[in-house]
Formats: sequence, structure tokens, C-alpha cells
Amino acid sequence: MPRVLLSDHEYPDLELERKLFAGAGIEMVAAQCKTEAQVIEAAAGCAGILLQYAPITEGVVAALPKLGIVSRIGAGVDTVDLDACARHGVWVANSPDYGVGEVATHAVALALALLRNIVAYDRDIRAGRWHYLSPGPLRRASELTLGILGLGRIGKRVAHLARNSFKRVIACDPYLIDGDFPAYVERVSDAAALFTASDLVSIHTPLTGETRGLVNGALLQRMRPGSWLINTARGAIVSTDDLLGALDSGILAGAGLDVLPVEPVPPDSRLLGHPKVILTPHAAFFSVQAEVELRRKAAQNIVSWVERGRPDYVVVVGSRHMQG
Repeated sequence: MPRVLLSDHEYPDLELERKLFAGAGIEMVAAQCKTEAQVIEAAAGCAGILLQYAPITEGVVAALPKLGIVSRIGAGVDTVDLDACARHGVWVANSPDYGVGEVATHAVALALALLRNIVAYDRDIRAGRWHYLSPGPLRRASELTLGILGLGRIGKRVAHLARNSFKRVIACDPYLIDGDFPAYVERVSDAAALFTASDLVSIHTPLTGETRGLVNGALLQRMRPGSWLINTARGAIVSTDDLLGALDSGILAGAGLDVLPVEPVPPDSRLLGHPKVILTPHAAFFSVQAEVELRRKAAQNIVSWVERGRPDYVVVVGSRHMQG
């Protein structure tokens, strides 16, 4: 019977995964691995690893000759060394399309909450202030330009949801051809042009070597004074220090952040007390239905590899197959 490691998770129970694997004749063992060494120890003899955040490094795949597949519970694969997996013939899979509507809706909700000062109004009322000017002036959304950095599944859904609220929707995505841009989205050449032309930027790129730290002081300085930034993608895309500098200087009127470079947010972080920042706990993906879909698809990748030699959602094409 093949064995699979669920390397780490934050779910109250694992019945979904256990039933799916048991139905396919696969044994599942569960752990809470945080380090390379812990993954290697827990995955000894395993054909697959189902992971949430655990590191899958060169050391992990080199130490596990029976490992044929790793499947991420999520869309991003930034904790997986893709090059190492490719060199060792290990398949990599993910769940790329489980919560597109949820993340897009969350991003638009953060944007509108900032534009309409929703959180600031609530805070002021609870502090005894009742006046429509208490948090400052508001600008009309229909006169503003929304910029979308990364026009994949989620970026496109954001554009669709927001197009009737904003004057213009523009986007930058160097990996799309012109024909993949919806008719209601204007293409701009690069990130610099996007930040220069936008009143509000929403980030929807994966975390890669190219995008890590991409949104820094130089890019934020291009924005018009009083602009806004939304990040529901990955925290490390944005430099927190530079973001705080832009908020303090007035370049940014506000920021809505669902993701941070370090999660949970450190208790001494200036973001916690900043009046211009709305924080949510990496929750943009979540609905009851999306979580079930996410977990099922990630586990099914391994079942499909065991039964057919190939996962459903391929990130890295491997060469290893089930060993008898």
C-alpha cells in the first residue's frame, strides 16, 4: 500500500483527506513539519507529500528516493524547490483554481473599504465621533483608475468585478498575449507604467524570484499622492518598510493587506497600529466551499498520480512513477 505524508496543516480534522486516500488504497500519515529535517524524517518511505507550508527543498527530495510527487494545498508553490524536483524527477502539483472568486471578491472588498473609509468610520464611531468627515475626504471611485498587477485567473476576476465601479481598469502581465486581455482592460507595458497611471493597485502575481520585493520604494514613488495598494497575493512581493514609508509620506492613503512577509503579523509590527492599514489574516481564499475544493483537488493530484501516473494540475513534469 503506498504511503503519503500530509506534512503540515491548519485544519480541525483530516477526514476529507483520509477518506479520499483510503478509497484509493493509500495510507496517509500526518505531521506538523516546519523544517527540512522534520519533513525528511516524517516522509521516510512515502511516495507522496501533501503540503500546506512545509519546505520541500533539494535536501528533502535528495533524501527521499521513493518520493514521486509533492502536491501543494494552494495555488502558490514558493516553498517548493521546483528546480530540485525537476532534477530528481519528482512531480509537483497544486490547486490553482479553487478560490478564484473568493480572492477576487476579497481584493475588491478591501479596495472599496479603503475608498469609502469603512473601517475608519467604524473606528471613529466606537470612539465617540459621528461625522461624515471624521476620517477625511473621500474620492469618487468612478473617476479613479484601478491597476491590476498580474492578470491571471484572479486578476481577470477582479477586473470583471470592478469594471463598473472604476473609470478605467488597466493591467500589466508580461506573460499574456494581447488576446488574453479582456476588452474592458487596458494593457500597460510594465509595472512602472502601471503604478504611474493607477490610483489604486491590486497585486495578483505569484511569488517568484522575479516578483519577490518587486513592489518597493522606487515603484511606490511613482504613484500619485493619496493612492491605495491592495495585496491578496503573497506578502514578500511588497517591501513592508517601503510600504510604511509611502503611507507615512502620503503617497499612499491606505493599504489593504491579506498577506504579509511574516505570518502571523509580529506583535511589534507598525502595521498593527497604523490607521491607514486594513489587515486580514491570509483569509482571502476562504469560504467553506473553497476550502473543501482546495483540499480535495490537492489530495486528488496524488491519487491521480498513483492511479494514472500523472496529477491533475501539473506544475513540474516528473519522471518518477509508483514503485511496486
